[in-house]
Amino acid sequence: MKYFFAVVILVVSFAFVATPAMAADGVIQKGSKVGFEYTLTVDGKVVDSSEGRGPLEYTQGDGKMIPGLTKELEGMKVGEEKTVVVKPEDAYGSPNPDGFKEIPITAVPKDMKVEPGMMLQMQDEKGQVFPARVTEVKKDSIMIDLNHPLAGKTLTFKVKIASVK
Repeated sequence: MKYFFAVVILVVSFAFVATPAMAADGVIQKGSKVGFEYTLTVDGKVVDSSEGRGPLEYTQGDGKMIPGLTKELEGMKVGEEKTVVVKPEDAYGSPNPDGFKEIPITAVPKDMKVEPGMMLQMQDEKGQVFPARVTEVKKDSIMIDLNHPLAGKTLTFKVKIASVK
């Protein structure tokens, strides 16, 4: 009789330990490896989408995604869909006035027609390449914006969770 009692306790303990881990599977929580499909719109225009590229993958809580989006994805399950609106302060922040610079027109190739709104690939003294948006063209110089292109923008994501591990 003592032998039978010990076996029952072992089985019940195993079921109790396994159940919470199984319940968490498929739900986004810190440390989860997540894959999700998305369409990003800004001011009603689509600016990015995972369509045709497959789900975007990230690790929940690793700090590599914008905070407002990861906060809203927390707790979602595989197959779940949601529209997430992220304010600038929870995305790329407000434009930094120090991000606007005036550079000599000679900094761009002579044969390039520079226009406002144009994106340039700039290179710093260390050889790192970064994007810059032209905001104004003057006679001898151009004004560039080094802020993230989505700084100051409200972002709207339509998301669908594809995988959670």
